[in-house]
Amino acid sequence: MTISSRFAVAIHILTLLEFNKEGINTSEYLSGSVNTNPVVIRRIMGMLNKAGFVEVRPGVAGTKLSRELSEITLLDIYRAVHVVEEDSLFAIHEKSNPQCPVGRNIQDTIEPIFSSAQKAMEQTLQAVTLQDVVNDISSKDL
Repeated sequence: MTISSRFAVAIHILTLLEFNKEGINTSEYLSGSVNTNPVVIRRIMGMLNKAGFVEVRPGVAGTKLSRELSEITLLDIYRAVHVVEEDSLFAIHEKSNPQCPVGRNIQDTIEPIFSSAQKAMEQTLQAVTLQDVVNDISSKDL
């Protein structure tokens, strides 16, 4: 699973937990909404649990949010499910030809651009809370 889908699924899970806070939230229930395998849900739930966003109770007890929606930013969620070794936002090939003027200089040229783009994305995600997501969905035709 790429970071973009893992990130989107994590937001989906956390939002669904809020909408179904009075219900029982098993991985099977959550996977029905996400339309994926419960194993995928459990893997992401483990990451969210480790980050302190959810309280996971095995079996029928299900899962509950453990923090206020307004305290969780999308950047927090992104960081909780981001696996650096697997999911760099931008990857740079490392074995350019040093005999070629482009190969010799490309990394130094594009790394600052990639870094700036990463920072801009993080600033955007930091400005949005899970409460904002829940409010937006609540305003739609339910």
